[in-house]
Amino acid sequence: MTAVLTGKAEHHLCTSADAVSLGARVHREVVEPFRSLKREARTAGFDLQILSGYRSFEQQLSIWNRKASGKLAVLDSDAVALDVEALSKRELVFAILRWSALPGASRHHWGTDLDVYDGAVTPKGYEIELIPEEVNAGGMFGPLHEWLDERIAPGSALGFFRPYDEDRQGVAPERWHLSYAPVATTYMEQLTTAVLRAAVERADLQLRDTVLMQLDEIHERFVINVNTFGRFS
Repeated sequence: MTAVLTGKAEHHLCTSADAVSLGARVHREVVEPFRSLKREARTAGFDLQILSGYRSFEQQLSIWNRKASGKLAVLDSDAVALDVEALSKRELVFAILRWSALPGASRHHWGTDLDVYDGAVTPKGYEIELIPEEVNAGGMFGPLHEWLDERIAPGSALGFFRPYDEDRQGVAPERWHLSYAPVATTYMEQLTTAVLRAAVERADLQLRDTVLMQLDEIHERFVINVNTFGRFS
């Protein structure tokens, strides 16, 4: 189970055929609920698509290390690039965590969590950025997310909810991020600080010593400090 929690296993994922059909690899128990949600979205006039599903430890490590080394932008709470040279190591760690999970702690490792968009309104050649301007009122994906809001609020989104639905001073709000509660809730309960520490200690992680020094706070603010919506159906 530890390997699943930290993105170092794939046996919990769907078949290759299902991954092709959905456009992403996801947990095998997510396949049919997502297909049902996608059908309901189509009836409402949306083309619900997955931009990102399962992400391995190594994939998350690459994102982290590129941000830590300045090869990828590190954004502030308004999605504006920061001057990383002006930040202390601790400040840089927490700035990265605002938008990118620590390797071993990403909910995408589980295959239960998806970044979604509306394919029906995406211009040809447009590179989706996953920023608030795309998903908030007035953004191209705003109507899809308003429809999802209407489903999620009464617990009628087939088990899907938004873990980062509001700003809890941890991960920034991510309206595009859906999670499948029946499986994800159990995984989150098992992702303890000890499990995360073991994964980080063995990794070739930029800022590793700083991360380990702050790991209790990281776990509290960025792993378990989420919406724990349980009224799913």
